[in-house]
Amino acid sequence: MGDRNTGAAAGGGAIYGLGIFGAWVYFWQQADGFWEFVWAILQGIFWPAFMVYEAFSALGG
Repeated sequence: MGDRNTGAAAGGGAIYGLGIFGAWVYFWQQADGFWEFVWAILQGIFWPAFMVYEAFSALGG
């Protein structure tokens, strides 16, 4: 008997991976210099944390 949630976890990971890739494309297009490209890579990895922070900031006033 295997774990029944394996497929769901893999699907979630694939969607998260696509989201990171899309964020990299977006932030990369906005970058203009070397350090902005480095920052774009980091933003692409941590974009969910930025999104949650901004959502809570907007809700908190």
